[in-house]
Amino acid sequence: MRSRRWVFMIACLLPLGASASAEGLLGAAPAQPAPAASGGGNVPLKMDGPLALVKPFYEKLGSELDPVQRGNFIDPARTVLDKADALRKSEGECLDPNMALDNAPADKAQIGGSLKMLDAISGDSANVVVAFVVDGSPHRLEWKLKKIGDAWKIADLLSVTGEWALSQYQCE
Repeated sequence: MRSRRWVFMIACLLPLGASASAEGLLGAAPAQPAPAASGGGNVPLKMDGPLALVKPFYEKLGSELDPVQRGNFIDPARTVLDKADALRKSEGECLDPNMALDNAPADKAQIGGSLKMLDAISGDSANVVVAFVVDGSPHRLEWKLKKIGDAWKIADLLSVTGEWALSQYQCE
């Protein structure tokens, strides 16, 4: 079962155009859980740019819905998050509090032991792919970022596994 899970994750990641920098994300499962900042294998995960922006959402789970983080988002994601804030005050929650976890249960031990991140930058656009396993189920998300001035901002969050996108939510 464990090998099928890794085959599934690799199959999901191959369309990204894997390169040598992706070895840590596509390599074999580590013998012991790796810390979240590890790329796995012998490839260190560089923590600047887009990766540095996304990583805190996996250190403090649920923080993507925190209004304090809103400055890290641009449209279309920001508009959805702002509408969700307004709706929360009057009618309750519109968005799942575990969006960065693909709506999986928040189990930091499982996530931290399997979390892998890979970024791909093309000019002023970037994608950060996040893969992890919870309760034996693999999850893969793609964070879409844009460079505004000197700063990276999150434009959207997509679940490849769950087939949803933050930009497609209708919080009204």
